[in-house]
Amino acid sequence: MTATAILAAIIGYLLGSIPFGLVLTRLAGYGDIRGIGSGSIGATNVLRTGAKGVAAATLALDLLKGTAAVLIGWHWGEAAALVAGAAVIVGHMFPVWLGFRGGKGVATALGVLIPIAWPVALGAAVLWLATALIFHYSSLAALVTAVATAAIAGFVVDQPRAALIALIAILIVVRHRENIHRLLAGTESRISLRKG
Repeated sequence: MTATAILAAIIGYLLGSIPFGLVLTRLAGYGDIRGIGSGSIGATNVLRTGAKGVAAATLALDLLKGTAAVLIGWHWGEAAALVAGAAVIVGHMFPVWLGFRGGKGVATALGVLIPIAWPVALGAAVLWLATALIFHYSSLAALVTAVATAAIAGFVVDQPRAALIALIAILIVVRHRENIHRLLAGTESRISLRKG
């Protein structure tokens, strides 16, 4: 790995490891988000506080850090951008500051997809929203979208980008393993995307 790729990986990981969900919920007076719901620091768990504005801000910032990491990496070329894209996901899921217990990576993954394959990102966003609206399970929407996006990417982007998207999909599925057990047991928490 070249020096620029290593630098891109470090920057990507550090960006990814910023726990926006934890910071925003504390600032909003909701305490430690890790003690609520699934214990995740992502937007879906923030939504369980009932603070939809805070959840939306978490979603936006988690997405933006994915995009930012790739764009910074792109300063040194496509290979560095893809490395940064992988690293930001790892940083979000396994932040060293939080004992390697972070979020599920869905919003950050979308942020990575936007600059490297925007048509795939658009399709992923539509598929996630449709699945969530129909079934009311954020985890199911994430799993369906991750698998479908990895499959579609193999046909619409080049091999390095498709490999990154497949890697991200695998990581998302692995991080959702507890959700998969709850879905199969019928005990998974539902979400509401309605206003109010």
